[in-house]
Amino acid sequence: MASSEHRVVITDCDHGSIQEEKEEFDRMGAELLLAQVREEEDLIHVCREADGLINQYALLTRRVFENLPKCKIVARYGVGVDSIDLRAATDLGIIVANVPDYCIDEVASHTVAMILTLARKTAFFDHQVKSNQWDFRKGVPIHRIQGKTLGLIGCGKIGLEVAKRISAFGVEVMTFDPYIQRVEGGIKLTDLETVLRKSDFISIHCPLNDSTRHLIGEKEFQKMERSPLLINTSRGPIVDEKSLIQALLNGLISGAGLDVLETEPPDPKNPMLKMENVLLSPHVGFYSEESISELKRRTARNVSEVLKGKWPGSVVNQGVIGKTRATISMD
Repeated sequence: MASSEHRVVITDCDHGSIQEEKEEFDRMGAELLLAQVREEEDLIHVCREADGLINQYALLTRRVFENLPKCKIVARYGVGVDSIDLRAATDLGIIVANVPDYCIDEVASHTVAMILTLARKTAFFDHQVKSNQWDFRKGVPIHRIQGKTLGLIGCGKIGLEVAKRISAFGVEVMTFDPYIQRVEGGIKLTDLETVLRKSDFISIHCPLNDSTRHLIGEKEFQKMERSPLLINTSRGPIVDEKSLIQALLNGLISGAGLDVLETEPPDPKNPMLKMENVLLSPHVGFYSEESISELKRRTARNVSEVLKGKWPGSVVNQGVIGKTRATISMD
C-alpha cells in the first residue's frame, strides 16, 4: 500500500492543537483526521477505514476493534492504557503502543511537591494567612522530614525518580514491586505489608489493571501503623476511595495528596473537597509544555513507524508479536 493511502484517526484529544501530529504524518503523506468522538457507535463509524488510531480518553472496546478491519496500530497519548481492551487488540492482531517515559520528571516532581506540601502544611498555612490567621499553632503538629521513610508501591522509572528526589531530604525509601527482582540507589525491596506498616509516606506508582484495582482498601489502611501520608499520582481506582475517606476520618492516615481520583472530576459532595489534610490537583502531574509536545510527537511516531513497516517505540501488548496485522520488517 502506498503511503498516501494511509489514514490515521485521532479519536479524541484535548491538547488544543495537533500540529506535531500533522507534521509527522505530512512527512509520510498520510491522511490525518481529528474526530473528537468517544461513543462506541461514533468510533466505529469514524474509524472504520483507519489504518492507525491515536487515542486519549475514548474507550476502545472489543466491539470497536471488531469493526475496524484495517486498523494495525493504536497509540495512546500517555502511559496508561486502561481505556483500551488489550486482549481484544491482541486477539485481532492490533498493536497497542504508549509513551511510557515522557513525563517522568513532571510526575516525580509533582509527587515530591505533594509530600512536602502536606508534611510542612504549606497550603494550609497559605489559606490561614490569607484568612487573616497569623498563628503557626493552627498547624501543629509538624514533624521533621529527615529520617522518615517513604514506601513506593511500584518502582518503575517514575518511582526511581521520586526516590532520588526525596532521598535528598534524608528520607529512606523502600518499595513493593512484584515485577522487579532487585533495585538500586539504596532502595529496599520488600513486601506490600511492610510498606504499609513501616512507611511515613506512601506513594503509588503502578499501572491500573485487574490486579491493582482497589489494591489499597480497608484492610490495607488498617495495616498502616504510622498514620502515613498517602500520595497517588498514578490512577484513581488503585485506591478504594470510600475506604480512603474513612481512613482519613478515622485517622488511619494523616493526610492524602491526590492528583487522580476514582471519579474525575469529583462529585461536588465528595467530603475530601472540604478536608484540610487532603491536597488535590486535577490530574495535572503529567503536564508541562515540554512534556506535552514530546508526548504528541512520540505518539504520532508510534503510528507512523508501524505504517512504515517498523515496530513502534513501545509495544504494550507483547502477545501481538508474531501475529500482528501489520507487515513489520525484520531489519
